Amino acid sequence: MNSEKQTASRNGCKTVSNPIEHRSGMKAVLNKTDVFVLAFGAMIGWGWVVLSGDWIARAGTLGAVLAFLSGGLVVLFVGQVYAELSSAMPSSFGVLLFTKRAMGKNASFICTWSILLAFLGVIAFEAVALPTVFTYLFPNYLQGYLYSISGFDIYASWLAMGISSSIFIAVVNYFGVKTAAFLQTVLTIVIAVVGLTFLGGAAANGSTANMQPLFANGISGIMMVAIMTPFMYIGFDVIPQAAGEMNIPPKKIGQLLVLSVAMAVGWYTLIILCVGSSMPFSQIAGSTLATADAMSKAFGGSALASKVIVIGGIAGIITSWNAFYIGASRSIYALACEGLLPSCFAKLHPKYNTPSNAIILIAVITSFTPLLGKNMLVWLTNSGGFGTVITYVIVSISFLILRKKEPDMERPYKLKYWRLIGFGSLLLCLGMVVLYLPGTPAALSWPYEWGIIGIWSLLGVVLFIIAKSAKSTSRSS
Repeated sequence: MNSEKQTASRNGCKTVSNPIEHRSGMKAVLNKTDVFVLAFGAMIGWGWVVLSGDWIARAGTLGAVLAFLSGGLVVLFVGQVYAELSSAMPSSFGVLLFTKRAMGKNASFICTWSILLAFLGVIAFEAVALPTVFTYLFPNYLQGYLYSISGFDIYASWLAMGISSSIFIAVVNYFGVKTAAFLQTVLTIVIAVVGLTFLGGAAANGSTANMQPLFANGISGIMMVAIMTPFMYIGFDVIPQAAGEMNIPPKKIGQLLVLSVAMAVGWYTLIILCVGSSMPFSQIAGSTLATADAMSKAFGGSALASKVIVIGGIAGIITSWNAFYIGASRSIYALACEGLLPSCFAKLHPKYNTPSNAIILIAVITSFTPLLGKNMLVWLTNSGGFGTVITYVIVSISFLILRKKEPDMERPYKLKYWRLIGFGSLLLCLGMVVLYLPGTPAALSWPYEWGIIGIWSLLGVVLFIIAKSAKSTSRSS
């Protein structure tokens, strides 16, 4: 047995000769329902409550819809690529395994490190989003003023809510993926009921006159919303990272992934239309939580209705938070198993079979996010979106390489028009990358958003060099 396999064995990472059967040492316990709510609950999570007013204010109702349909088209192409690769290589190593098999370890590190930025960005976002939403539900809960940052006041009660809830989600994931999946199922049902109730109220009492102007800020407004959509739709990416824990046929993995993407596109479109038709544009622009105010108006000004939508938002925050803990912890675990992060993160808990050290690391990093205030919401959305599309580009390239390099690979979910889907995914993702670059109306901001990306990239380079150096030392000894 070579040194790499010995290291993997010591760390608990299952090493097999056939990468298609690589299950990474984790138990297959997730059923079809678990898989669907994991992805769908992650994608519809929180943005529809917290940011829908901002989308409409930037682009108008129809402009926001077009932005989300455009982003949805990109994600549907990428989702098809992920579906084939995930069913062919069902492993908790996810994108790392796809890209390593196609392009080698260096490319796999870049790809996994990029998606990890997005995963951690969502987790950190939730620690800020939850206390922000609670402010709407209980206006008087803000107690104990501490300081202000970028114009946002930080209170002791606000921090306590964000940090304690972060620890709670970490504990849920520490005790096993099945526990996390049960929580996901219950809360996804809550979100669906609340969303359908809003749809009914908007259909009965909304008006197309409220949707004027249909477009705001022209093409620039649409682009400003479009760059947020990768971060909103991120969630199906969790499926490849948890595929090794799924007790379903590989083909079904691909089918559920595509279904979850399609339903998320429909969900965001309907919510934007509901908000836009229920509330005049001028009021949306001045609302701190437009979705809740629109729900109230859809039910004749009912204060209870607005509280109900906020409860749905809280459920969405937790489903998204929960799912990305799974995705992020498995990504860290995969990198550690490959010797690209310290080996302590490649250990599975002897009882709960979870990457417990990785979960603790995530909790430590992201629980401090509330200290930076509400402005982190937009910064994390845009920088995380950039990391997402970089990952999509690399995965799309890997898909095309493997189709040419390994045409006989067993593909339970096999795309018929793979060239159209593969090249379409690649070109659409490259187009999304351009939207983030300086000189475009939707360019990332300096120093905050580019600063987050720069620090994350530098950290990745340092860790990669350290890992390579440690591996060389191990071989020489």
